[in-house]
Amino acid sequence: MTNPSTDVTAMQERVDQFISQFDEGYFSPLAMMARFTEEIGELAREVNHYHGEKPKKNSEDNNTIEDEVGDVFFVLLSFANALDIDLSEAFDRAMSKIETRDQTRWTKKEE
Repeated sequence: MTNPSTDVTAMQERVDQFISQFDEGYFSPLAMMARFTEEIGELAREVNHYHGEKPKKNSEDNNTIEDEVGDVFFVLLSFANALDIDLSEAFDRAMSKIETRDQTRWTKKEE
C-alpha cells in the first residue's frame, strides 16, 4: 500500500496548493530550468563536500545531500505542475523504456 505522504500525485497536489495561494503562481518554464540548474549545482557541491576532495569551509551553510535532493525534487514537482505533467505517468513511461532497453545491458546478480 502506498503511503499518501510519499505518493507523487499527492506531492504534486501539495506543491500546487502551496504555490496556488500566491498571485505570482508558478515561475515560467525557463526560470524554473534556471532554478533547477541552480539546485543541481548546490547538490553537486554537497556531494563534492561529502564524497569528493573539496572539504566544506567553516563559513559554509550546514546543508546535507538529503536537503539538496529535497530542493531538487521540489523544483521538479513545480516544473511538472507548471507544464501539466503527471509525474507518475512520466515515470511509468520512463521505467518501461529503461526496463526494455537496458534489460541485458549489465551483468545480472545471481540469485
